[in-house]
Amino acid sequence: MSTAGESRPADLTLDERAALRDLLLDAAERARRDAAALNRDFDAIVDAAAGSNSDDEHDPEGSTIAFERAQVSSLIERALAAESAAVVALARWESGTYGRCESCDAPIGKQRLLARPATTRCIDHAGP
Repeated sequence: MSTAGESRPADLTLDERAALRDLLLDAAERARRDAAALNRDFDAIVDAAAGSNSDDEHDPEGSTIAFERAQVSSLIERALAAESAAVVALARWESGTYGRCESCDAPIGKQRLLARPATTRCIDHAGP
């Protein structure tokens, strides 16, 4: 095996490797920004509800405040998971294990990495 940071799937060009690393860095940063914005949205929903005396649970005109909080919470979790996946992929990059399946250690296919840069499994071990 190569030294840390050098192990990459053999079929990726240097330009593709650089592009993948840039995609991972961008994905982590975008997810951080998204999570921060969603947290602000969540806080705004909570603040708006605190100052309201409306009975939104029985309002036939729209969604409930509880639904809006749950929806934003779910989006926050998704953003944090995307950030975590990108950070883990970058750590794998630095350790020299990026592009290898964490289940079988086989190289992950080029097209799969280009489509899902943060993936940790080959297509044979991809989840449902």
